[in-house]
Amino acid sequence: MAEVVIVESAETAGEVAADEIEKLVRANPRAVLGLATGSTPLTTWRALAARGLDLSQVRGFALDEYVGLPAGHPESYRSVITREVVEPLGLTPSLVRVPADDGPIETAGADYEAAITAAGGVDLQILGIGRTGHIGFNEPGSSFASLTRVKTLTEQTRLDNARFFDSLDDVPKHCITQGLGTIMRARHLVLLAFGSGKASALARAVEGPVTASLPGSAIQLHQRVTVIVDEEAAADLEFADYYRYAWANRLDWEKL
Repeated sequence: MAEVVIVESAETAGEVAADEIEKLVRANPRAVLGLATGSTPLTTWRALAARGLDLSQVRGFALDEYVGLPAGHPESYRSVITREVVEPLGLTPSLVRVPADDGPIETAGADYEAAITAAGGVDLQILGIGRTGHIGFNEPGSSFASLTRVKTLTEQTRLDNARFFDSLDDVPKHCITQGLGTIMRARHLVLLAFGSGKASALARAVEGPVTASLPGSAIQLHQRVTVIVDEEAAADLEFADYYRYAWANRLDWEKL
């Protein structure tokens, strides 16, 4: 069972997630982080930036990238990662990779897998979850063994992301994403979810059947998962009272 932490707000969730990253980096200044984009992890990045840690040696791998946006487009995930993560946290740009950031798209997946392996693997992967249950851009039906590859986005995902673009027509139809198999190789998964719109997908991912129809359910097969959610996102969790009880009664060594 994943460790599920239910807190009152996205800001508090960001502090909890930042605690996990800080512990990792203090133990290993060259730690490898898996970097999610979108609005969900923003409170984590803000909380971490406020701590003034030296993160200059930390290496990072973004979860995914759109296919077809011109270089430098403000909504490309290279631009978003630079703007929201690299610059505020003081990461070294050359140590942060984004899928398909160099070389042809045809070999980008294999190249990215090789780069992650060469870095020693991801120590801590930040994740969000979409309304379709996707993590990364692994839409329903994605294989649990999948690796970094090009995928076609569902219309729901494109609708959800249209708020970042001038119109739905501007949202790319394709992406390149770390696969579920890639994500599951990370040593620690930290999944964040906020708001009532995520409640159904979250509950099915954490407590429902493990199925490719709900890609986020793959986290149930991982040995170390921390799920951090606000009260609205936790609304459909059957065992919410137990999760609150377990968090409130952690052993002293678990709090360090």
